[in-house]
Amino acid sequence: MSFAAIILAAGASSRMGRPKALLEIDGETFLDRLTGILSAVASPVIVVLGFDAEAIRAAARRPAHFVLNPDPARGMLSSLQTGLAAVPDSAEGFLFTPVDCPAIAPSTPARLVDALTRLPDALLAVPRHAGRRGHPVACRLALRHDFLALAPDAPPRDVIRARDDRTSWVDVDDPGILADVDDAESYGRLAAPPRP
Repeated sequence: MSFAAIILAAGASSRMGRPKALLEIDGETFLDRLTGILSAVASPVIVVLGFDAEAIRAAARRPAHFVLNPDPARGMLSSLQTGLAAVPDSAEGFLFTPVDCPAIAPSTPARLVDALTRLPDALLAVPRHAGRRGHPVACRLALRHDFLALAPDAPPRDVIRARDDRTSWVDVDDPGILADVDDAESYGRLAAPPRP
């Protein structure tokens, strides 16, 4: 299957106080790390920008297709819908993740793509670690319309919940799928070296 990927990087990062896309992990920015990981299984990698768009785009070191959410204050759904509008019709599916989930293992997106490839009845593949679901989420292109049709104040998870019976839950040994960085404290935990 051919996949596109969407990185949601349009938020104001108000709790962090600086753009989360430009925070660093393992010597590169969150955005560059996610772009590199997702480009191994998806093309194009679409980055949705909003707040701080010029600074984020200027700092990017990996190639990506950048699109602008004209009203990022509307929230994550508006950014996902902006990214979905840029997914080529030739793609058979897409993955999406917020930029503040940079610690995912490189093997996780490949496992999600594999799950959808092997299970023709599945519409979604969602990673799960220790019983908790995380990002990225992989979807067949048929679900693009479902996300685009959501009401402006609806969360994207409404589509996932509605398709629970056609979701492949992929158990991964990857705590990074749960590690979203919302503030300085969570970033400090992520950036801290592992204890012996």
